[in-house]
Amino acid sequence: MAGSLALIMGIAHPWVKRAPFTPAMLYLLIGAVLGPWIGGVARIDPIKHAAWLLHGAEIAVIISLFTVGMKLRVGPWDRKLRPALCLAFVSMTFTVALVAGVGVAWLGLSWGAAILFGAVIAPTDPVLASEVQLKHPHDTDNVRLTLSAEAGLNDGTAFPFVMLGLAWLHGDDLGAGAWRWWSIDVVWAVCGGLAIGSALGYAFGLILARMTTKFRQVRFGEYFVLGLIGVSYAVAVAAHAYGFLSVFAAGMALRSVERSASPKDPVTVQTTVPSGAIKKVGEDLATDARTAPGYMAGVLLTTNEQLDHLLEVTLVLVVGITLATAGLAWEIVWLAPLLFFVIRPVAVLPILAVRRFSLFEFGSVAWFGIRGVGSIYYLFYAISEGLPESLARQLISLTMTLVAVSIIIHGITVTPWLAFKEK
Repeated sequence: MAGSLALIMGIAHPWVKRAPFTPAMLYLLIGAVLGPWIGGVARIDPIKHAAWLLHGAEIAVIISLFTVGMKLRVGPWDRKLRPALCLAFVSMTFTVALVAGVGVAWLGLSWGAAILFGAVIAPTDPVLASEVQLKHPHDTDNVRLTLSAEAGLNDGTAFPFVMLGLAWLHGDDLGAGAWRWWSIDVVWAVCGGLAIGSALGYAFGLILARMTTKFRQVRFGEYFVLGLIGVSYAVAVAAHAYGFLSVFAAGMALRSVERSASPKDPVTVQTTVPSGAIKKVGEDLATDARTAPGYMAGVLLTTNEQLDHLLEVTLVLVVGITLATAGLAWEIVWLAPLLFFVIRPVAVLPILAVRRFSLFEFGSVAWFGIRGVGSIYYLFYAISEGLPESLARQLISLTMTLVAVSIIIHGITVTPWLAFKEK
């Protein structure tokens, strides 16, 4: 089914691109039609199939995080990243706390379950938010850069709250003052993940840049992408650090090799020559020490973006199919407006203390807190850790419905937003 949908989208893309909706909305609709509600062609039980839903979402998120990291052509200490860091750490904490309060007061959840639910739906999505993220590494738009970096970071910074909610539910010993959670799940896991990914991304970036110049070719880019993603993720997880942050940092570090080594922009060079000479220019760019890192980064980024789009098709199709089995959560009628119109804008307010934003820019950052595949991953990660079935089904219904609503309402508003922004 995913293959058939990919073929259809390949043919229909020119028309879909001009339509007042996003491709993800179409994937969701087709999934709902194929599911038990209408066609009955496919049925997915989210409890029975939790393991492969977990790993499917996991693969989609780490590939997307690497893509986002490679698009960020800024240094880790650049002032432009301050709003995203604020969103990933401060706003994330506020969102989890506010959602947890709502969960206890109005959804009837225990504090452990409410914190877990807050952590599941707090991270914004790097997979489904491509329309509002950086279009290319040289895109310097304030809103796009902030939303991209936030999505790259907060899929990792949500993890400590997931662990806190699970520990609370299972009655685990957190130590006096929760020192075990602070020291291992927060400080070490976050810092360790970023350090491991940065070191591996930078080291292999240097190796690939030298090989590209020496052997006068760029080949097997997909092998390098998947290899670096897999190694950076696996090493971080083995070290009890957060693999999501490691993969994102590896993408940023790989891009930093290109940024520091390439005074020229290979894309600009390539577009200034006759079309018949493109192949020759590509070879020159790949073997010139000044442009080889940039050419290499472009090849790898293109490969990763293609993988990213294919996984988006599959995962959103699964969400549409799963909705019927999970059941719609009618609490979303009031929970979704509360999250998107109240909790998200309030949680985003601290960014005004670290950088100046116009009213339109702030409103854009506050509105496009898109929920998606990251939330699905955390949901099924929690289920894999042994949630009671009644709680698991309640959280599945709430999360899947919220993701579907986010795909629809953010998909409807992104086209007029882009039109207004480009005026």
